[in-house]
Amino acid sequence: MKRKQWEFGKSWKDGTIRGEYPRSISLPAPTSNTPTLQDDTASRIDQDTCGSATLILSTGSAVETVADIDPGERRLNELGYKQELKREVSLLKCVGFGFSTVGLFAGILLYGPSFAYTGPVGLVWGWFIVSFFTGFIGLALAEICSSFSGMCMCLWASENLTTGSLYFWTAHLAGPRYGPFASWVCAWLEIVGLIAGAGTQAYSGAQVLQYIVLLSTGTNKDGGYFASRGVFYSIYFGFCLIWAILNTFALKIVAMIDVVSLYWQVVGGALIIILVPSIAPVTQSAKYVFTHYEKSTELTGIHSNPYALVLSLLFSQFALLGYDAPAHLTEETKNADRNGPMAILVTTGLMFSVGCGVILSLTFSIQDPAYLFDPLNETGGGFVAAQILYDAFYGRYGSGTGAVVLLCVYALSRDGGTPGSRIWKKLHPIYKVPANAVWLSSFITALIGLPVLGTNVAFTAIVSVSSIGWMGSYAIPIFLRMIMLRKNFTPGPFHLGKASRAICAVAFLWICYSSSVFLLPTLYPLTLESFNYAPVALGVVLSFIMSWWILDARKWFSGPVRNIIVDK
Repeated sequence: MKRKQWEFGKSWKDGTIRGEYPRSISLPAPTSNTPTLQDDTASRIDQDTCGSATLILSTGSAVETVADIDPGERRLNELGYKQELKREVSLLKCVGFGFSTVGLFAGILLYGPSFAYTGPVGLVWGWFIVSFFTGFIGLALAEICSSFSGMCMCLWASENLTTGSLYFWTAHLAGPRYGPFASWVCAWLEIVGLIAGAGTQAYSGAQVLQYIVLLSTGTNKDGGYFASRGVFYSIYFGFCLIWAILNTFALKIVAMIDVVSLYWQVVGGALIIILVPSIAPVTQSAKYVFTHYEKSTELTGIHSNPYALVLSLLFSQFALLGYDAPAHLTEETKNADRNGPMAILVTTGLMFSVGCGVILSLTFSIQDPAYLFDPLNETGGGFVAAQILYDAFYGRYGSGTGAVVLLCVYALSRDGGTPGSRIWKKLHPIYKVPANAVWLSSFITALIGLPVLGTNVAFTAIVSVSSIGWMGSYAIPIFLRMIMLRKNFTPGPFHLGKASRAICAVAFLWICYSSSVFLLPTLYPLTLESFNYAPVALGVVLSFIMSWWILDARKWFSGPVRNIIVDK
């Protein structure tokens, strides 16, 4: 077996590598329990007396210089982590993944409920308000991501060049004393948010497909086929199964799909933005779109104007989530030190732009506001966005086929912190993906969709749990960054300077406010059918997380675990 010899010598003073380190750091010879920098590598890192040297990879006749190694992989190794996942993701693919993950088009299902609370004014201005505060969160996360991308060889900390992202950031920012507990809570909130988020995507996909079939087979008025609860859940389960298969056996295809999805959603959004208002026989006035306030009390049971306005923002708050997704791909991203933060910012900007255009297009194209929620209309009053599309095409051409087409366009533990983590963290021997974890996540996603068989409020609860889990995992590292002394934080290429603490404070307070809104009742009077079960579900999750920590996990969970042991 050929042995590779590592000799580090990039200048510690050139800004690429930050921090103070011992002059000689040795990596012990591999044992049965000690993974090395490469599968068959014994390594030693030496810094010469001048503070610089050269990185040489010697493999017999072949010699690679530091330029041949991805900077993200190099820094990952320096931190004590072995490169396990393939680096195949470019900036464009990273942005595509981020934009495909956000709740923008899944959130379109909440267009109708938000419209019912306040009419167009809450929808339109709510998007601008929520986008404004979301920008603070995006900036805070990008700064943290950039900082970690620029750091190297922190002997206790972890960083974002691993798949844990928010969890790893939290472990470092909280320090060795509080890091294990903080990263434990953050990791579980993120897991809950991501799995419930996958559930919202599957639910929205199933519902869009359900209405495509309904409108294609005669509409609600003419006896079209409307899927039963059992058929609906089968579609939901099918989406979970497809995702598990793709993420297990086709990582390259998934990356390609993310890029296609980016273009597809941008082009599809552009079609809705441009085509629908131009087709609609009647367009609403700007005064109606931007100033008209109207409560549908008969639908919501809510009489309070301030309360209705607060609830009308739910659509925007859910749709504008997931912009941290590029950080989860940093171990698979080329030049992750810059592409990660850039992808977060680009994703946030794309979300605002496309979402704003879609909301304005749909609202300007409303033909008859009173008809949108009519249980006798073509969609049965259950999908307002689809009804707007149908009305626009039917009013112009006497057929809703174009609406169906647009709907089709629209629809298209490594660290031992989970039960049986030794099983879930195992990588597929050929495809190098955590296949067991993928299938576990898909199985849980399928389980949380079971309530759709019995109640119509299941989607609201899934949305709420997803949003709170996701935002909670944002809040922890942002809060820790906010209270961290400036001298203890090393900025990366993207940093906020003196405004950092203020931006983090605004972001943290907005997350606290938004999370509380998702726990509020959304319909009155309260019944088993209208009750918001999110507080119950969240209470169960938090009780599980905290009880497990107090009773057991605190004894063995220490946060991110190195898989390359560094010996001072």
